[in-house]
Formats: sequence, structure tokens, C-alpha cells
Amino acid sequence: MALPAADQIKMYRTMVLIRRFEQGVAEAYADGFIGGFTHLYIGQEAVATGAILSLNHDDYAVGTYRVHGHALARGTPARSLMAELYGRTDGVCKGKGGSMHFFDAEHYFLGGYGIVGGHLPIGVGAALACQMRGEDRVVMVFFGDGASNQGVFHEALNMAKLWDLPVVFVCENNLYGIGTDVRISSSFDQIHKKAQGYGMPGHVVNGMDVIAVREACDEVVRYVRHGSGPVLLEARCYRYQGHSMTDAGKYRSVAETELWKKRDPIPRLAKSMLEQGTVDQARLDAIDAEANETVQDAMSFAEQSPPPSPEALWQDVFVENDHA
Repeated sequence: MALPAADQIKMYRTMVLIRRFEQGVAEAYADGFIGGFTHLYIGQEAVATGAILSLNHDDYAVGTYRVHGHALARGTPARSLMAELYGRTDGVCKGKGGSMHFFDAEHYFLGGYGIVGGHLPIGVGAALACQMRGEDRVVMVFFGDGASNQGVFHEALNMAKLWDLPVVFVCENNLYGIGTDVRISSSFDQIHKKAQGYGMPGHVVNGMDVIAVREACDEVVRYVRHGSGPVLLEARCYRYQGHSMTDAGKYRSVAETELWKKRDPIPRLAKSMLEQGTVDQARLDAIDAEANETVQDAMSFAEQSPPPSPEALWQDVFVENDHA
């Protein structure tokens, strides 16, 4: 069954917002407003968008260090995210987390994490909590291809299946762990098939096609929510930028990059909706303009937001416990 027109338009709007946001981040980084490590999501928008929009509003999502797109797809306001990148008090983590450490409890987003694979057991723990409380919730954990070779990946999958926890593992396989091709870093690069070693289903999907991602995630989320245990989904995609803002990406050929850019998920969905008569060009242009305005507003808001005071260093570090 085809996705409703409203869902397709929402996915297009989300992907365009992520793309424009990341372009704004690159601009702000170049201008010195953002420092440290910053990892852009350009090219991978279909994965976060299609996957997260398959969740209920109170399901949990856990991101990697390439986290901007996940937070936007989950509904965190662009203003809060940009202010966080600028290191300002109006940021989603009060300016203390920065690019890799977004966290938004209000939108059930359990954070981005800088340690490769280190967040996988956090997602498993959240799923265990949901199961123990008898809650109708699913946890969706995103990770990259490089994390699938970490020991903690195998520990997380083993524990999740041992207790049949409600967790969906989404591998965003963009073919490179920093600058290393997955084919020369992994003895077995069919990542979704690694699920077989733990007795759970493993599926692969075209991560450059947001409708394919959404349909696949609708199915696996339904499976997990019904108590059937965890699922591993491999979304094959491509990041157009380097690993981080300081990476020129010289390890990839121009021909390879150009080939993947022809598969860009945003114009792909636009073309499909135009052909179906779901939207006209004026509607698409309006969505683009809206995203541009949102990002420009977020950048202005972040620039005007004050930096944390020195006293903020000691705030939100400890929790007082009168019962200790």
C-alpha cells in the first residue's frame, strides 16, 4: 500500500530541513561559530527520516555522533540544536554537549554518543526498562558500519535477543568508517547477516530511498512491538561530505561520489511526488523556502543566545539524593 500523501510530504519536509540545517552548520563552522568535531549528515537524510517517522511519539531513539539528522527527525527544534552547536545556554543541553551529544528527553531522544558503538548497550538497557515496566514502547538505535566490528555490538545483540527486547538496531552503512572502506575493515561486510549469529531477523534496505526505509521500518517496528524480539536493519547509504568538517575525503574517488549523488534521496522523492500528482513544484519550492527560513532563524537565534556562565560548570553534574 502506498504511503499517504501527507506522510510523503512530511518526509520530504524533514529531509530538506536536515539538508539545509547541515549546510548552515557547515557555514557556521567555517565562520568560527562552531568548534570541535562536527560530523554532517548530508546524503543520509532518508535513513533518519524514514526510520524515525515509523515510531510512535513516545518510542525512544538513540543516535550516534553523526546526530543532527536524528534529532531533527525526532522533532527537536532547530533553534535548540543550533544553539547547542554554538555552545550557548539556549542549546538543547545548555551548550555543554555540542555536536556529538544532543539529548532531548522531551522528544524521547536519548542522545548522541561520541564513542563508536558505546551507545548500543544504552539502547538495550532502555529496551529492558520498557519490557520490565510493561510499556508499549520500542527503542531504535542507530549506528555506523564501523561499530559492527566492535565487541560491544555483539554483546548488545546477544543480550537483546537473549531477553527478546523491543529494540530495532539500524546500521547506517555509508561504506566508510572514517576513511576506511568497509570492504577492507570487515571480514564480512553483509552487516545485516550478522543478525543470524544471534537468532534474530536481519534485513537490508536502500538507504537512499526514504519510502523504502519507511516501509521497511514500519514492518520491523510492528514486529518488535508485538513482542517478537529485536531486529537488525542495514540501510545502505552514502555521506557526501568527509567524515567530519576537517576531513577532505581524499580516500574516495570523484566518480564514486558523483555516482551516489545521482541517487540523492531528496530529488528522488520530489520526482516521485510530482509524477504522482501528490504535489506541484510550487509546493516543493515553498517547503524549500520554509526550511531555509527555519535554519537562518536558528543561526540568528544561536548567535544571540548567551554563552554559559562559569558557574554553569558545576550545574547538572550531581543529583542530590536525600535517601542516600
